[in-house]
Amino acid sequence: MAFAVIREFLKLQGMKYQAPSKAGKLAPEMEQYRTLAQAARKEFTNLVSAFQQRHPYLEQDRTSQWMNQAQVLRPHFWAYLKGEGTMAEPMFALRLYGDAADFGVSLEVSFIERKKDEQSLGKQHKVLTLPISQPVYYFVQKNGESQRIEGTEKNRHDLLQAVAEGAVRKVLVKYDVPLVEESSLEDILDQLQKALMVLEPYYLATRQM
Repeated sequence: MAFAVIREFLKLQGMKYQAPSKAGKLAPEMEQYRTLAQAARKEFTNLVSAFQQRHPYLEQDRTSQWMNQAQVLRPHFWAYLKGEGTMAEPMFALRLYGDAADFGVSLEVSFIERKKDEQSLGKQHKVLTLPISQPVYYFVQKNGESQRIEGTEKNRHDLLQAVAEGAVRKVLVKYDVPLVEESSLEDILDQLQKALMVLEPYYLATRQM
């Protein structure tokens, strides 16, 4: 299972899209973009659905759109999977990463920004209360920029301090699963199962206020 459509769509990362009716000579090209984007989004959604079927207690939210508000193509799809509680609370999400040469899907514990309430960030920061070791890593939002930080105990303690000082706003925990051509869907789901088992304690920590 090669996820060939996703691979092709990743090559268009950052390209500008126009509705074919407004694109003039570029209309056929834009129609190709749209067809590819819709197929890639469906391919990703099917992967999320297969994962969710193994974990029926998780409720699958819709997949992100294939372009942003500025009409720029956005192949790094994501979809949230809600457990107990409200949509404002941290939950699991699957998210594409990488480029056409090297890509995969990460499982993370995070929350939906547009659904957050005054407690969402505090609950999310609870992921820092548990020890960490690789391959789990942090994805940190600082000064509006996001960056990957390796999952080490030193980094965890540094981040605890940075959060307390207000220097870091948001900290996710993530686990990457490469999508390689040789992998079957079952192989990938098995790897995501392992990721879920590793991340579940962090998810449960967000429930302890």
